[in-house]
Amino acid sequence: MVQLVNIPLVSWTNGTIMIAIFGFVCLGLIATLLILVNSGKKKK
Repeated sequence: MVQLVNIPLVSWTNGTIMIAIFGFVCLGLIATLLILVNSGKKKK
């Protein structure tokens, strides 16, 4: 039971990787949304 005390509550490496992946996913979704919105316009 003493070994459970040494487990860190925050893993900075894992957290920063997850935040970076989340950021890339958000940028990809925004880029996809902008491409879809702009492709719907027909110019005469």
